Amino acid sequence: MKKTLALVNAVGLLIGISYGLHNPIVPIFAKNEIGASYADLGFIGLANFVPYMFIPLFVGVMLHRFNNAKILSFGIIINSASTFLLSQVNSVAEIMVLRALTGVAHAFFWPPAESIISNSGTESRVKNIGRFTGFFVSGFMIGPLAGTFLLDGLDMTYRMIFEVSTFVTAAAIIFSIQLVKRGLPQQSPEFTFSVVRQMARFPQVITILIFYASSFGMILTIYPAFLNDRSMSATEIEMLFFVFGVSRVATLASTEKLARRTSLTLIASTLCISAGLLISFYSDSIFGFGAAMLLMGFGFSIVFPLTLEIILRQTKKETAGIVIGAYETTFGIGWAVGPVTAGLISEFSGNSMPYLVFFGIGIAVFVFSVIKRKALEPVPN
Repeated sequence: MKKTLALVNAVGLLIGISYGLHNPIVPIFAKNEIGASYADLGFIGLANFVPYMFIPLFVGVMLHRFNNAKILSFGIIINSASTFLLSQVNSVAEIMVLRALTGVAHAFFWPPAESIISNSGTESRVKNIGRFTGFFVSGFMIGPLAGTFLLDGLDMTYRMIFEVSTFVTAAAIIFSIQLVKRGLPQQSPEFTFSVVRQMARFPQVITILIFYASSFGMILTIYPAFLNDRSMSATEIEMLFFVFGVSRVATLASTEKLARRTSLTLIASTLCISAGLLISFYSDSIFGFGAAMLLMGFGFSIVFPLTLEIILRQTKKETAGIVIGAYETTFGIGWAVGPVTAGLISEFSGNSMPYLVFFGIGIAVFVFSVIKRKALEPVPN
């Protein structure tokens, strides 16, 4: 199992580097070179994440029928193609199509990785999921730093960055092929919607996930353009996402310790995200945005492994894949809602207003989480 986990972590690292390299650039590229408005950016984000509202559930069913590593490899291949084609686009519509394809690819990447890791045993699962996320986030931290060097040091264009990112993604296939040789097909349980409805047993977790995912979607798809309008250069934006990555990696390194106080950690993460959004609303300097990124880095990192552990603790092993798919679908709903909402608010009420609106929502979620604190603790084995 150790070698399997090492291979999954290597895949996560490379995909993270690719994402960190090109994701912060996409909104700036769309706005400055293609002429996209904030509303357009919102719809590009919506196109990116809408597939994640539906496909993870389908993938969750597949996880019990096919070799998980083959599904993972398929996702990497789609990701490579969609990233490369970004370097050829000339319209908002073309970007939307390719971002939708990226959303499909992500649905074939993340749930299989989670499923492979979830077989590592109940006692070490939260640590291993946190570690995998840490490798992915480390890549997401390295990527912007590499992007800064490529943009300034080698004077590359945005389109060339997309091409470099493609090669990094494609390199992950080397490790996923090794996983295919080691992976085993899963037993196929009978699919019923009662399994999917298990997610409805966790309203407190769903509330946090929707806020987390919608805010995160906004940061990934709208925030870079907002920073650019606040006089941040592409290089400075890449550096801010590097700071974001450092905060996330440092947080994930403490996953095991933080998991001992799950409810308090989740409540604190909601407050940190909200505080980062409020600082973003008022800030106009790289130092202010850096502080916001540090706070949000903590909040956006720890929610994922802890909420997944809460749900898997109350899920039978033979239906874990389907439940993981339903869990990721919940993410998809938030990811789709966040960018389009933020884009429309930016277009009609000012580009800083989404961060104030989402801050208010975050405070409401924080209060709700405090009231329902007991429901945010994992059930003992």
